Amino acid sequence: MKIAVIQMNTTADKAVNLAHMAELMDRARETGADLAVMPEMFPCLYTNRSFLANAECAGESIWQALSEAARKTGMYLIGGSFPEREGERIYNTSFVFDRSGTQIARHRKVHLFDVNFEGGQRFQESRTFTPGDDITVFDTEFGKLGLCICFDMRFPELARIMALEGAQVLFVPASFNMTTGPKHWELMFRSRAVDNQVFTVGCAPARDENGPYVSYANSIVVDPMGQVLARAGAEETILTVDLDLTEIAHTRAQLPLMPARRTDLYTIGRK
Repeated sequence: MKIAVIQMNTTADKAVNLAHMAELMDRARETGADLAVMPEMFPCLYTNRSFLANAECAGESIWQALSEAARKTGMYLIGGSFPEREGERIYNTSFVFDRSGTQIARHRKVHLFDVNFEGGQRFQESRTFTPGDDITVFDTEFGKLGLCICFDMRFPELARIMALEGAQVLFVPASFNMTTGPKHWELMFRSRAVDNQVFTVGCAPARDENGPYVSYANSIVVDPMGQVLARAGAEETILTVDLDLTEIAHTRAQLPLMPARRTDLYTIGRK
């Protein structure tokens, strides 16, 4: 499976961002990619005010633009995420589309990004978003794939369940910041890959040093042995990587972690 990880520049103009997304999808198609992934909150700036201003229901302009881009290019598309409105609630949501532009999955961010680092980043997604309740694994012609969003990936239980449900690649639209990114970004993706013996893919926005939220960028692809296959810098780029999914079985045969798990012991308060 060839994937295109699109590390995109984002502006304050939703229409400009959607048009640029379509252009980058055309460029990704030229590489022969089977699947493309966009960054977290690619249609708008990463601020609570912008989330509110740009929230849309499924089926409206952002959803339609993603569906059309998948249909036009003939690629699977993991559509980053956008503020999805449903009734009175807003979710940080990623939609997945197949080669025909049909929606085949939806993930609403389960763990909201509420942090307060002394002398560093402070943010409260819970001021705007409602958390989702689903663990997301979906079927493709290549097998099962897993999906979560940014802060979700910090929770090993979520990645483990996706792997146990058969996900071979964990896709993560994300937007780490300049406080946590240098410390944890690569470490997290390599750790989840090694723990679960799967591929992990992080897709971030390009870095804008003058923006209200400065993305660490550094989109990344890691193999089941924890080796970094590709990593971006700060600028807008498309990482195109061939994933040999047979490496998962090969790795697990050499290092059989899953059968060695002692689930009879993994209980707090056991006697």
